[in-house]
Amino acid sequence: MSEPNTTIDIEPPSAIDRTIHANMARLTFGISPASLMQAYMDWATHLAMSPAKQVRLLGKSARKNARLMNYVRGVLVDPATPPAIDPLPQDNRFKEDAWKQWPFNLYAQTFLLQQQWWHNATTGIEGVSQHHEDVVAFVARQLLDTVSPVNFALTNPLVQEATRKEFGMNLLRGWQNYLEDAQHAISGKSPVGVEKFRPGHEVAITPGKVVYRNHLIELIQYTPSTPKVHAEPLLIVPAWIMKYYILDLSPNNSLVKYLVDQGHTVFMISWHNPDQSDRDLGMDDYLQLGILDALKTIRSIIPNRKINTMGYCLGGTLLAIAAAWLAHEADPMLHSVTLLAAQTDFTEAGELMLFIDDSQLSYLDDMMWEKGYLDTKQMAGAFQMLRSNDLIWSPLVQQYMLGKRTPMTDLMAWNADATRMPYRMHSSYLRSLFLNNDLFEGRYEIAGRKIALGDIAVPLFVVATENDHVAPWRSVHKIKLAVDAPVTFLLTSGGHNAGIVSEPGHAHRHYCYDTSKYQDPDRWAAAARRLEGSWWPILTAWLDAQSGTAVKARAPGSTALPALCDAPGNYVGEM
Repeated sequence: MSEPNTTIDIEPPSAIDRTIHANMARLTFGISPASLMQAYMDWATHLAMSPAKQVRLLGKSARKNARLMNYVRGVLVDPATPPAIDPLPQDNRFKEDAWKQWPFNLYAQTFLLQQQWWHNATTGIEGVSQHHEDVVAFVARQLLDTVSPVNFALTNPLVQEATRKEFGMNLLRGWQNYLEDAQHAISGKSPVGVEKFRPGHEVAITPGKVVYRNHLIELIQYTPSTPKVHAEPLLIVPAWIMKYYILDLSPNNSLVKYLVDQGHTVFMISWHNPDQSDRDLGMDDYLQLGILDALKTIRSIIPNRKINTMGYCLGGTLLAIAAAWLAHEADPMLHSVTLLAAQTDFTEAGELMLFIDDSQLSYLDDMMWEKGYLDTKQMAGAFQMLRSNDLIWSPLVQQYMLGKRTPMTDLMAWNADATRMPYRMHSSYLRSLFLNNDLFEGRYEIAGRKIALGDIAVPLFVVATENDHVAPWRSVHKIKLAVDAPVTFLLTSGGHNAGIVSEPGHAHRHYCYDTSKYQDPDRWAAAARRLEGSWWPILTAWLDAQSGTAVKARAPGSTALPALCDAPGNYVGEM
């Protein structure tokens, strides 16, 4: 008798459904309506079954109204009456003195009390999953932010004052700014001012040569600026979600130039901007065609030397994967690993996790399936929503109501120079790392082989930033739990980008670091000694300690591998 067929027949998604979802995604900015509905129903159902919570919310509403009325009575008699509620420390919308004048103080206080009440209403409900609670609280905050009195000319004292002083010219300039921005958006042009920061002209101008090219990368070797250099070369692996030159902006804030001037032979990966034909590129390809091919090329240029490596953001995560992979190779090639704002554990991946669940990722898969890649607009929109006050509403008020153009900077121009993400790579990356945390928990596979971060045997220098919304520092700090190799952990001020671009002389910068084993991150931060200034000299001192005797400077293109073209190469210009 034959055995019964126990194979589960899983039907693949329908192309019709995927097309419908992809078209829906254009209207919902890539956010899954099903994911939002699941979160809402979880919250609403549990709130409906929690009468005590409802009573507390009614009580809070009554008390807040009473506080507001007491404040109104007090301020009508004495304008110096203390406010009923203060903004959160990170909320700078009402810091100007004009918001303390009647009736604008009433608008601000009403809004802040409503904001606090809705936070109470969307959190602390027994039975609601943490993810759904986070999503509901986030959506409530977004909806409230749209009706903030800051965003309307009639309720914003700064806009009214500017309009009186300038006889409405601020609004005319704002209208012109809006028309100009709309024209750029419709025609697919970069934001106004970006043209002043062109790679190879104003930014990304550290001298060098492209010494290797394949379908996925160009490898740049930078021209030495010192007669002698450290024996071990340095490979930098940037994230491919943006262009590489975040690490080579203007000459005064270029980490690449700084490292070259400190006597390092620096190589940089510049990633190809994928299109529809690259839809099937996966993480294996980014490892093999990216890091491993770059390492092999460097070894052919500089034989018999192990290589110091540095990875930023997503490039740092891939570098950690590569280090674990190479630990079992006969020639591991690596001398050290530096990770800049790069996560290996994703259980505390910050507000990005709001967009990570099975429903959202399936929706994202369908959106990418149609085009073969994730478009830059979808990625930019998600990041802007995480910081809507700073990245959406504040610029709207400044540029369209006050008529003030925020001066374009090199960092802002780089931020507008986004890249696409291949369908297969982005889908597997989000599911394996963000959703399932396979890398940190030892289940991640590359080319059919499971890897473990604990296999990394070379020293690590790990940098995190205090205000990182992409790679929260407590998440980055967890690498100390996963590896037995010596780890120097450094926490610097700033955010995901500005904290890394922290050149010597940059004002208002501080950091702390140590080499101890893992301890609770908050206790570590409280006990750590704060040092003022840039962390870059600490990095170069650490790299110096990993390096051997100085050797004669190596000019790019002077070996058996001739230079293909000047830096920054061709891939950085791909749109």
